Amino acid sequence: MTANGQRKIRVLVVDDSAFVRRAIIRMFETSSDIQVIDVASNGEMAIDLIKSLKPDVVTLDVKMPVLDGLSALERIMKECPTPVIMLSSLMEKGGDNTLRALELGAVDFVDKSAAGGAMDISVLARELISKIRMAAQVDVDKLRVGEGREVSPPVQVVAEKRETEVVLIGTSTGGPPALQNILTRIPASFPCPILIVQHMPAGFTAPLAERLNRLCAVPVKEAKNDEAVMPGTVYIAPAGSHLKLKREGNHLRVVLDSLPEGTLHRPSVDVLFESAAAACGGKILSFVLTGMGRDGATGAKAVKDAGGKVFIESEKTCIVFGMPKAVMDTVNIDGEILLDKVAETMIRSF
Repeated sequence: MTANGQRKIRVLVVDDSAFVRRAIIRMFETSSDIQVIDVASNGEMAIDLIKSLKPDVVTLDVKMPVLDGLSALERIMKECPTPVIMLSSLMEKGGDNTLRALELGAVDFVDKSAAGGAMDISVLARELISKIRMAAQVDVDKLRVGEGREVSPPVQVVAEKRETEVVLIGTSTGGPPALQNILTRIPASFPCPILIVQHMPAGFTAPLAERLNRLCAVPVKEAKNDEAVMPGTVYIAPAGSHLKLKREGNHLRVVLDSLPEGTLHRPSVDVLFESAAAACGGKILSFVLTGMGRDGATGAKAVKDAGGKVFIESEKTCIVFGMPKAVMDTVNIDGEILLDKVAETMIRSF
């Protein structure tokens, strides 16, 4: 129990490296609300311990002997559903493995190679602790919504005059599988560009774009500075840079830079939405999906003030309802939509 009488978050640490296991345990030594209840060195051992100990959260390494992290995660979500934070790395297709883990039901991930390939406790501890606290509050059933479901065919676009010039999406925790759900339903005939801010560490947004591009009828790419924005193309903000829009005559172009520097996230949903409001006025259709924090609330106000539309993902399907709730508390939204209905709303509303 914590000092205020609340039960501690019980964590199972799974990693084949004894050094990493000890490092993770050390991260929690100063945390009053997190308790490591056991450790496991492979996926088979982890599944047995989850079934017997019923931890609140599991930290799970991707690459392990006996039963690798992805195989273990798939079994965990089927046999003993538990919130999982993956420990990932960009090395050896780590980006693809991480995205697959999120698709299988992992709540989030921490890039353990972020400190130049060595586990730097001072860099990773705060992020891991924050994500464990968040994961402990997640409804596990929401992580399994997409399991075994066939992707719905794209919704057809009705040929008529529309007022929307650009579609914007902002998301964070739970975003990659949500984006896959939405974008695989968008037909190749979609007439507007779609710009996305997804909070991810540097190096992971390119694999996300590549994966979505393989799955979707519309082309999906990581945005590049000063490129012209084309209809029916999806642009994902590269981690580490703000994604903005600027107008040149009748055309829109991408701007990638580090300004403003004081934002909590880079890329920032607020920065994208505010720049689009300045460039496009009321011809904006925007969506704020699952995510932790308040990024998007200020930008949503800019969109509404310019005359654009703002929708949020429903609390019923959000992995984390933080960002959508912040938007709902800030502006008069145009709708709160179940994830499975976002693509249809996007097509019918523009």
